[in-house]
Amino acid sequence: MSQITTSRRSFLQTSAALSGGLVLGFTVPGTRGQAMAAGTAHEVNAWVHIANDNTITLLSHFSEMGQGVHTSMPMLIAEELNVDLKQIKVVNAPPKAVYVNSLLGAQITGGSCSVRDAFTKLRLAGAQVREVLITAAAARWNVDRDLIKAEKGMVYGPKGLKSTYGDLAELAMSMPVPEKPTLKDPKHFKVVGTRAKRTDTPAKVNGSAEFGIDVKLPGMVYATVAQCPVIGGKVKSFDASKAKGVAGVLDVVQINDGVAVVANSWWQAKKARDLLSIQWDEGAGAALSDTSVLEGTRQALKTGKVLEIIKPTGDVTGALKGAAKVVEAEYITPMQAHAPLEPMNFTADVRDGKALLVGPTQFQQGAQGAVAGALGLKPEDVTVKTTFLGGGFGRRLELDFIVQAAQISKAVNKPVKLVWTREEDMTHDFYRPLGVNQIKAGLDASGKPVAVHFKVASQSITQRAFGLPKDTLDPFMAEASTPGYNIANTQHDLIIHDTGVRVGYWRAVSHNMNVFANESFMDELAEAAGKDPYAYRMSLLEGKPRFANVLKLAAEKAGWGKPLPKGHAHGIALMEGYGTYMAQVAEVSLGDQGEVKVHRVTVAADLGHMVNPDTVEAQIQSSIMFGMGATLKHQVTMANGRVQQTNYDSFQPVRMFEAPKVDIVLVKSSEAPGGIGEPATAVVAPAIANAVATLTGKRVRRLPITAEALKQTAAA
Repeated sequence: MSQITTSRRSFLQTSAALSGGLVLGFTVPGTRGQAMAAGTAHEVNAWVHIANDNTITLLSHFSEMGQGVHTSMPMLIAEELNVDLKQIKVVNAPPKAVYVNSLLGAQITGGSCSVRDAFTKLRLAGAQVREVLITAAAARWNVDRDLIKAEKGMVYGPKGLKSTYGDLAELAMSMPVPEKPTLKDPKHFKVVGTRAKRTDTPAKVNGSAEFGIDVKLPGMVYATVAQCPVIGGKVKSFDASKAKGVAGVLDVVQINDGVAVVANSWWQAKKARDLLSIQWDEGAGAALSDTSVLEGTRQALKTGKVLEIIKPTGDVTGALKGAAKVVEAEYITPMQAHAPLEPMNFTADVRDGKALLVGPTQFQQGAQGAVAGALGLKPEDVTVKTTFLGGGFGRRLELDFIVQAAQISKAVNKPVKLVWTREEDMTHDFYRPLGVNQIKAGLDASGKPVAVHFKVASQSITQRAFGLPKDTLDPFMAEASTPGYNIANTQHDLIIHDTGVRVGYWRAVSHNMNVFANESFMDELAEAAGKDPYAYRMSLLEGKPRFANVLKLAAEKAGWGKPLPKGHAHGIALMEGYGTYMAQVAEVSLGDQGEVKVHRVTVAADLGHMVNPDTVEAQIQSSIMFGMGATLKHQVTMANGRVQQTNYDSFQPVRMFEAPKVDIVLVKSSEAPGGIGEPATAVVAPAIANAVATLTGKRVRRLPITAEALKQTAAA
């Protein structure tokens, strides 16, 4: 806490919409994550506004995309400020350096880090506001501040003195701000840790919530785009004569990525877009296929530059030579699309050297900078307003559709709402990269692993997105590559291979490929040793209490080792990611067509101190559904540079009737908060894969595990 400081001038700054009253923020230098985005770490400021009418507004630097930050963030403020959660309104913060996420180095929502980043900082903001209100009351009443308390939006003094927070707000602005206000002992929490109802639910139920696709500006027109069916392709020429003949069409505009049609309604624009005649320069991407991507990645494992994920331990080569048994396996995770329900969209109004951008984004600073750069504007002349997001999963970290909207608006000199078709969305995604993991382990005579050599090859998203230098370890490729098991001799290698595919961060990022490989392989080692998979794991977790505890809790809750219905089997998996320890047990069977049916998923999670257990459970449930899709159904394939999955008919989500029962055990903990938006997505894949292997006696090492994949495995 000694590193916490405040800046009077900085925390008096806020948006014009919040003029009047008390505005407080804070600055926390010191503990910051490595700034992958910008190359530097930035200070984070959270802002609290108290209006004269006693309403409290939090400027949240995190986008709300269903994960519940518009509830959990104000809960942290409410706890220290001693107010009811319902008293706090949330406004999305504009792009400013003071709103940077210190764990990611930019104003980004992602990486399961909202609570991790804000837990202490927002509590500090609330405590600072509480203390200056008390100081203001002491000055107004001329009494000792030790005789004053602040609670429920009121400040109380001796002899019946009292005042609302709003009444004191103006005076409080002249009071000194404590650098190190006393924070509540967590054992005295009244808000944090309770099951608070989502504050954004009423608006989403009654239809008043504004998503990007709902935005309307005066004089606004609509646009959609046609882009090359091969990613990276460019327009050679086009004929818009038929398109311009459609009623309501206002203009046809060529932009960097394709051709846009602007009309009085989106449907008019869509009909006209389909009449465009475009000659494309497909470029080098036309040679891509999912087969070439896979084989190129495999070859990179043989010839590519090896980067150490961590320093090797022991003598892996020697231990493998002396092992009683050696086990080897290769695991493949395919490319995936994000496919959020709300397609890519943004509204832009670019006129008179200014740009207004309104829509769903996970990266406010990036949107501001990208549009400023594309249009030759100063960043301060670009205003970004964030709406609710109809799903993100990492896709809305990208800026392509935002820049397009701005370019189109500038071309027609009108406010424009750009909405992509679903087909454009699927065909021009930034895909989760394909990953290939190769693992070799040596077992002693008792079946205990004495050595492991882990290798993973994939594409670096961070090189593309943020300019990570070549031949530099990308930490977002190494996540969960080193499991928590006690093994004496280990080596973990990363090979970065550029496949030519446009790739992006996808929910749980590289945890997906690395946990699928490591936890599937752990089951294979248990089988080779003739051991129970659960017992085998537990034997390797001495001195790892958080790992061992969630594994034990999940197994017990699932009834591991107890009889299951005929044709059912259990699979288990374990991971630490985002500061959260999680184990899952999946119960599966096979359907009439040989498809995998998941009946139940049991989860034990230790994520440290929880803010809202209700949101935690919802995040786990959603992550499991998302991960099941990638485990059993989804993959992106390519032929001649063209993505084959262009809508939900060929990229089917998990349906309600396919959803398993999800049993969740949450560990009460005083440890630092961990993230929960992503871990379950990664763990469910090996849990299901291990259950399928137990059920069928056949190991599928390539996702998705479809009925056809099982047939091919059986035939092989």
